[in-house]
Amino acid sequence: MKIGITCYPTYGGSGVIASELGIELANRGHEVHFISYEMPFKINKFYKNIYFHEVEVLEYPLFKYPPYSLSLSVKMAEIFESTGLDIMHVHYAIPHAASAYLTQSMLGKDSNFKFVTTLHGTDITIVGNHSSFFKLTKFCIENSNGITCVSNYLKKQTIDTFDINKEIEVIYNFVDTSKYKRNKLDKEKLGLIKKDELGIIHISNFRPVKKIRNIIEVFCRVRKEVNSKLILVGDGPELGFAKEVASKLNLCDKILFLGRKDNVVPLLNSANLYLLPSKNESFGVSALEALSCSVPVIGTNVGGLKEVVNNGVCGYLFDPDDIEAMAKASLNILSSSSIMEKMSEQARKTALKFDSKVIIPQYLEYYRRIIKS
Repeated sequence: MKIGITCYPTYGGSGVIASELGIELANRGHEVHFISYEMPFKINKFYKNIYFHEVEVLEYPLFKYPPYSLSLSVKMAEIFESTGLDIMHVHYAIPHAASAYLTQSMLGKDSNFKFVTTLHGTDITIVGNHSSFFKLTKFCIENSNGITCVSNYLKKQTIDTFDINKEIEVIYNFVDTSKYKRNKLDKEKLGLIKKDELGIIHISNFRPVKKIRNIIEVFCRVRKEVNSKLILVGDGPELGFAKEVASKLNLCDKILFLGRKDNVVPLLNSANLYLLPSKNESFGVSALEALSCSVPVIGTNVGGLKEVVNNGVCGYLFDPDDIEAMAKASLNILSSSSIMEKMSEQARKTALKFDSKVIIPQYLEYYRRIIKS
């Protein structure tokens, strides 16, 4: 099968999943064509069967903002005609689904150009719900040949928000559990966490929704009881603020700001607990990656994370602002080797349910269904 994929190539859940999906499809012998303004950051080496097509945007004084979405449509049409794509898969509704619809209109109904739109979360709850994009987002969802959501929570949000009367398929995000797995030697090799310390970690794009301050506040309380260190991985608008909070709480020597890292497996393997008290998570890709590395998760009970983390089994879920409860639960895990070991085992078992070997066939089956429709 020849599959086109368009996504935001930057650091974020939708780009990560789209990139990993392309890699998994290519490994299974399918021909994958990424179409975007730059190579997705996860595609950082040569992969057989993966091709990249850069969208070039015309810089012209008349345009205050370069019309990327229009150039993307033209590039989609070009690649469809030159390679004979079987299906186009766009991740994040705006503007990718709009561009795919325009491509379909340009090529005409007889072209058999069909596209699937995967909704990831903020394209519905924040961007798509904004007054300037609401009608367009609704139109794109209703006119996509196929729609998938990464959780049942997001499916319900989409239907309720946009009053959608269209079949929506839930296909969960996935993780390669053969890659994301526990290796105790990683902690020793990196040397970030000392032998007598326990590691707590968070990975994100440091947006306000991630509530970085709450993570530091929880760690501040845990640190008083348990010899521990906090690893913060990522970059984004809240990074400077997070460093200010760490400084005010006199935790600068106990918090590691590592910036963006492409390979987070060794970092996860250096940790004993993952914190994700987001205001909302439509799924929680980073939490799943942590679980796969046998790291229990303290997360939010708002959104789709409840479909990933089994509360009380492989972690705990609380109100995003309940710092005291999160700190108490963190201490409950970190202070007991037996509880930590049991939850670590359950974390791995949970992740196996979302293994790429389970999820990728669901996408392939869905592609074939849409192509035949």
